[in-house]
Amino acid sequence: MLNGNGINGQRYVYLDVRPETVNKFAALDGRTNPDGTPYTTTGEEILAKLPDIIDFCRTYLGVDPVTQPMPIQPTAHYAMGGIPTNIKGEVVVDEKNTVMPGFYAAGECACVSVHGANRLGCNSLLDIVVFGKHAGLNAAAYANSVDFRPLPADPTSAVVERLNSFRASNGKEKVFDVANDMKSVMFKHVGVFRTEAGMNEALNTLGELKERFQHISVKDTGRIFNTELLNAWELGNLLDLAEVTATSALARKESRGGHARDDFPKRNDPEWMKHTLAWLENGKIKLGYKPVAVTKYQPKERVY
Repeated sequence: MLNGNGINGQRYVYLDVRPETVNKFAALDGRTNPDGTPYTTTGEEILAKLPDIIDFCRTYLGVDPVTQPMPIQPTAHYAMGGIPTNIKGEVVVDEKNTVMPGFYAAGECACVSVHGANRLGCNSLLDIVVFGKHAGLNAAAYANSVDFRPLPADPTSAVVERLNSFRASNGKEKVFDVANDMKSVMFKHVGVFRTEAGMNEALNTLGELKERFQHISVKDTGRIFNTELLNAWELGNLLDLAEVTATSALARKESRGGHARDDFPKRNDPEWMKHTLAWLENGKIKLGYKPVAVTKYQPKERVY
């Protein structure tokens, strides 16, 4: 796709699960049923095996996978990093695993480090069911053991000021345009395959987008279920996370799990068997590292 070889030069290829296609390749492969007869499938069987995907395609793309090929492309599916925590769900703030009292995280927003560098299927259930439970139990125990902490006179002032600035802005930039440009550069340079040159280009573009973001304005100034205002708020967060991701990936000169660099294609355990930590301070990214705790199972190269 990056080389212009997508369907009609677009940023997608086809996945074809039409029964006639499946049956053709099953015959070429010599696939058989348990009783030895040639394998064949029908539209009803395809629908039974892929009900959600077929429904998504029909609803959002106007494509029926039973009779048409599906357009597909890579996408961000899961965040394998996140807010660092210990096994109690307590948030830690540095390389020494110093706990921030009263702050708990679990699920995809957190990183207790059960995934390694590439999440296995269904491991997200472990993240939320096991560590979500422990985070909740420990948060409840903590809340029952301490008094209320004093709050600033106006604890919401920073958020309210930011939202009001969007409403009052006369800027010419639109949330949709900045968001699309961010998605495009991240897809191209910080997606499946990464290089130093590409990630540097992405960081330069993100810097420009963050400057454009300062001139965002929203047309909807309402205060009830204002999705345009919500999108503006989220875009600011996404730009920060995109910069953290690109900066962290640029520094990691190896390939590991979901991080694949064409210029450093091999895994480098002596130098890079460690977690990347990132802080956003005064508009700059600061990186740190802490060791990976290897217990029963040694990390191995994925060869399948």
